[in-house]
Amino acid sequence: QVQLVESGGDSAQAGGSLRLSCVVSGLTYSTPCMGWFRQAPGKEREGVALIDNDGSASYVDSVKGRFAISKDNNKHTLYLEMNNLKPEDSAMYYCAVDLLPTCGWYTPAYNYWGQGTQVTVSS
Repeated sequence: QVQLVESGGDSAQAGGSLRLSCVVSGLTYSTPCMGWFRQAPGKEREGVALIDNDGSASYVDSVKGRFAISKDNNKHTLYLEMNNLKPEDSAMYYCAVDLLPTCGWYTPAYNYWGQGTQVTVSS
């Protein structure tokens, strides 16, 4: 059974930093694509950062230069380093796995999702 478990969400002041983690279990092979998504109340879920099997990363424009996605294949863990946080970054953050190498922003393409971890940024 595949499980994704996020952690690291917290409350932070604007300008602060947080580091999210996502531990993946139940997959016996490397995942072609993993990503972080977020959803704020009343808004659609949006992609934040993606990383493919080669380690190439993509970011939504609003977080470029502030967020960094990385992974540790040995620990089966995905990370999201978030710096210079803004109130508009407040949302539930989810990690997800796409078993195909498409590695795009289309959320229905992702096969497995975690339960989410809450990030709240105050001004």
